[in-house]
Amino acid sequence: MTENAQQQPTAPHTELPTQYAPADVEGTLYERWVERGYFAADAKSDKPPYTIVIPPPNVTGSLHLGHAFQHTLMDALTRRKRMQGYEALWLPGMDHAGIATQNKVEQQLAEEGKSRHDLGREEFVERVWQWKEEYGGKILGQMRRLGDGVDWDRERFTMDEGLSKAVLTIFKRLYEDELIYRAERIINWCPRCLTAISDIEVEYQEDDGELVSIKYGEGDETLVVATTRAETMLGDTAVAVHPDDERYKHLVGKRIKLPLTDRTIPVVADTHVDPEFGTGAVKVTPAHDPNDFAIGQRHGLESITVMDERAVITVHGPFEGLDRFEARSAIVAALRSQGRIVAEKRPYVHSVGHCSRCKTTIEPRLSMQWWVKVGPLAKAAGDAVRDGRVKIHPEDMSKRYFDWVDNMHDWCISRQLWWGHRIPVWYGPEGEVVCVGPDEEPPTGEGWRQDTDVLDTWFSSGLWPFSTLGWPEQTEDLRKFYPTDVLLTGHDIIFFWVARMMMFGLYAMDGEVPFKTIALTGLVRDERGKKMSKSFGNVVDPLDWMDKYGSDAVRFTLARGANPGTDVPIGEDWVQASRNFANKIWNATRFALMNGATVEGPLPSPERMSATDRWILSRLNKTVAQVDAFYEDFQFAKLSDALFHFAWDEVFDWYVELSKTTFQAGGEGAEVSQRVLGEVLDVTLKLLHPVVPFVTDTLWTTLTGGESVVVADWPKDSGFRDDAAEREIETLQSVITEVRRFRADQGLQPGQRVPARLTLDGTALAPHEAAIRQLLRLQPEGDTFAATATLPVAGATVALDLSGTIDVAAERKRLAKDLAAAEKERQQAEAKLGNEAFLAKAPDNVVDKIRGRLAKADEDIKRIQEQLDRLPEA
Repeated sequence: MTENAQQQPTAPHTELPTQYAPADVEGTLYERWVERGYFAADAKSDKPPYTIVIPPPNVTGSLHLGHAFQHTLMDALTRRKRMQGYEALWLPGMDHAGIATQNKVEQQLAEEGKSRHDLGREEFVERVWQWKEEYGGKILGQMRRLGDGVDWDRERFTMDEGLSKAVLTIFKRLYEDELIYRAERIINWCPRCLTAISDIEVEYQEDDGELVSIKYGEGDETLVVATTRAETMLGDTAVAVHPDDERYKHLVGKRIKLPLTDRTIPVVADTHVDPEFGTGAVKVTPAHDPNDFAIGQRHGLESITVMDERAVITVHGPFEGLDRFEARSAIVAALRSQGRIVAEKRPYVHSVGHCSRCKTTIEPRLSMQWWVKVGPLAKAAGDAVRDGRVKIHPEDMSKRYFDWVDNMHDWCISRQLWWGHRIPVWYGPEGEVVCVGPDEEPPTGEGWRQDTDVLDTWFSSGLWPFSTLGWPEQTEDLRKFYPTDVLLTGHDIIFFWVARMMMFGLYAMDGEVPFKTIALTGLVRDERGKKMSKSFGNVVDPLDWMDKYGSDAVRFTLARGANPGTDVPIGEDWVQASRNFANKIWNATRFALMNGATVEGPLPSPERMSATDRWILSRLNKTVAQVDAFYEDFQFAKLSDALFHFAWDEVFDWYVELSKTTFQAGGEGAEVSQRVLGEVLDVTLKLLHPVVPFVTDTLWTTLTGGESVVVADWPKDSGFRDDAAEREIETLQSVITEVRRFRADQGLQPGQRVPARLTLDGTALAPHEAAIRQLLRLQPEGDTFAATATLPVAGATVALDLSGTIDVAAERKRLAKDLAAAEKERQQAEAKLGNEAFLAKAPDNVVDKIRGRLAKADEDIKRIQEQLDRLPEA
């Protein structure tokens, strides 16, 4: 019995098609859900709120398996909460993706023979909006295909009017609180995208480069420095050594000749230098290296920029106009000709930063940029997790979060783009600087100009949990649905997004957290655990699998692999298996309807039920409790696996099969089982619905006549347990399983009927004789019955007459051959394990493998000997 109190209106059962065809169901059914407003949240509702904001996909993007994975889990959470009576809001939207979107439109213009500068800023931005309307948002339609139960009426875009106001508001507030400032510092510069990018948008990989050792100075006043970027020496303004390094103390404070130039540079003492690394002397290029910049600041060194925004050399001389890599080769050649090269190593494998978007090698560059002073913001973000206001799940991921927020550098938020939120700062003719808020008029008059940069896309995304609900206005949505309940996202963007939402949420909302739980997932990989990459040729378009197997199959496969924080391998065979599961659900429900399963009326009392009925209801309640516990712990893989095995193994393979004899017999027992089967399917379909919404809604409405399982009540564990019935059915299962195994060992076909005598007196199995005979294909014993094999199982005895069903002599010969092979395997394993010399040399895993072979050989010998003993004499 379950606490499944909602009585659904019933209607005549319609006959289900013989096969489930997802393509015929999914699209129409999803639009019906949307039209009926099932996913629309009501801010005026008295129901408790439950809120998830979708990690906004790029407007340029399309649905990939990573999206499908996380969307499946978020959808499951919100669908369940909606069924539990919460006012569930899953809020959708998109990110304007500054660099990616601008690149798309610039590529279009290039095909027309134009650049953005031909259009001018205003016309170019208008062109981007046109592109967004025509091509952007492809992923939104794909989300519908997947079944995302989002509130489409609340869809947001990071560049829409409301979110733009939020951006201007928080910029102004941070600026006035001196948490935003402008300064010249080393930034990561992409010569392809022509913009600064943040530290976490730099991807490091091992590249084959070169390490060149160069002699600086003349005569006795020389030292050797090593570099992988020889072209930057044109901007060197010092050589640094450690103050305690005796080798160079006589040079500290002196100036030495910088090769290939007419300049001399000082030798400075700085504790940053490791005297044990290389020669203990390092070249200092403050304008092109962050560590060198810091040394330069400490020693008042000049910063000389030697490259333009496209990484082309600008220093007057023979290298001017060369690309940085061309200049590198030319400079090394010139140094070699002067005898300045002490050593060269190629290839020299080292870690090199690349732009995460275009993969261009990053160039550290001195530049005037806007920055967020993250110190106090990051501390608040760390404290909110430490004091328990925000939980990170799984908990062991907290360390990665703290490693980031506790050691965060100031954040460069300006980007040299035209598409994005333009920095709301104006500069006057007399050096005035004015920050303008959303409701303020910018200064006018001759000489006033607005900053040309835009804000980092992650700046607006950091406001997502509250800006999407109407902030800075105190809207009904903000009051009802903030803070959000769960942020579910990949562990790979803790740094990109999660920490920034925490910082901005706590700051803007006066210490109130943006979400109560951060549920971190792993990344989707191929079936071998490899990262999906176009270069590997293993990228999968989830839409292809949806077309082939249905959205439910894709969703169930992804959910079944979703262990918290752990990467998810996925292969097409697994999706096909999930499609088979959907078909199994369909066929079992179809059988139930054909045999009168119903949800009408109350459940019969336990006294009227058979042990089989009481067993399945006891198991059903335990499954409800188990699934609820797994949901609360974000254990999607475990809850999916529990539902799979309960539905397939216990309901479909056992209860449905055991009920067939009851239905055939008719009478009160059949009526009771029809109601129990209806209850079990009703609850099972509800439990499955958040993960596999399409097939479950189709079947549930057919079974119950209800409006939709989307708005049905989530089942509750009533507490009903019947341990005695569970033990009885477990005994029954053991008998059936053992006899099936024996039949298979004897080579009998599954449908082949065999005469049998069942001795069940004195056991709990006596009421199940009809079911045992039906499931095992056992005929009643006839006048000529002669037992050729007897199986004592669980206190019962099953005697079988196999005469005429198998060739006993041939079977003995086959088993004797198998026995000889098993004995030979045992001898070989024993010989190796008895060899002391072998054991002394062999690795532990090899020895363990041989011990496993020995154990298996012993099991095989015992099993085959038992089969031989059971056979009649030939």
